[in-house]
Amino acid sequence: MILPIQRDEFGIAITAADQPDLGAIPEWYQTGTGQFWLAELDGQAVGTVALKDIGGAAAALRKMFVKPEARGSVGAAQALLDAALAHARMNGVATVWLGTTDRFTAAHRFYEKNGFDPVAVEDLPDAFPRMAVDTRFYRLAL
Repeated sequence: MILPIQRDEFGIAITAADQPDLGAIPEWYQTGTGQFWLAELDGQAVGTVALKDIGGAAAALRKMFVKPEARGSVGAAQALLDAALAHARMNGVATVWLGTTDRFTAAHRFYEKNGFDPVAVEDLPDAFPRMAVDTRFYRLAL
């Protein structure tokens, strides 16, 4: 579900091999305060989001992808983000960081509407798991 959005919809040259976390979700995301969520619509996967525990009461929001048919009024993106942030708050996370690409302009508006503030790359914590395609970064204080 994630690769077609990245490659076909947005033209990002990325492969599954570039994202080893997707083959090791329990080990990568479901440790410490981390978790991985999947949204379904009519029995089909339509969205994902993950939190990666990066220590120091911080987490990285990652793998936020929603298929076009589940965007907008369907509300899958908001439901996924709400679940991730509720989980973070319940588990003592004080700051959520995220990285995205310049191409995801609708995502930028979505994150900003949800209280995320843009930050410079040099402001990221050392433990932030930056992907090569990340060019824009955000922070949310909980």
